[in-house]
Amino acid sequence: MSKVINTNRKAYRDYQVFETAESGIELKGGEVKSLRDGRINLEDSFARIESGEVILYNAQISPYLQASYLNVEPKRPRRLLLHKSQITRLAGMLAQKGLTLIPLKVYFNDRGFAKIELGLCKGKKLYDKRETIKRRETELEIRRTLKSRKKYR
Repeated sequence: MSKVINTNRKAYRDYQVFETAESGIELKGGEVKSLRDGRINLEDSFARIESGEVILYNAQISPYLQASYLNVEPKRPRRLLLHKSQITRLAGMLAQKGLTLIPLKVYFNDRGFAKIELGLCKGKKLYDKRETIKRRETELEIRRTLKSRKKYR
């Protein structure tokens, strides 16, 4: 059973997710302990494929206070660990216009390794966002009416 540390709710709101991939993350020093404390911010973060490697940018892992001089820069680029075949497949899909790699959630798997779920996403337009909000509200209203009918029977 995996323990979810942080989810990128903004990504689900602003992007349409087509596909997901699980990847490891290369961490240094006290970053693992900081992750275990849940001190990561995924907002505005993204991943790129550069020279055959997947690099995560703008993910802020706050410094672990007890690590003292072993702390590294909170927003440093971090290498994501994927198989070569996965990287080439993602690179082919990213060649399509408008697709980006966005981290969706960070968690520890059953073996205790930190993992990041990457999503192959395309940005939503304003009218798409409004449409999803409208759909969510109508579904909520339907559920409320069904629930109130069950009470009176």
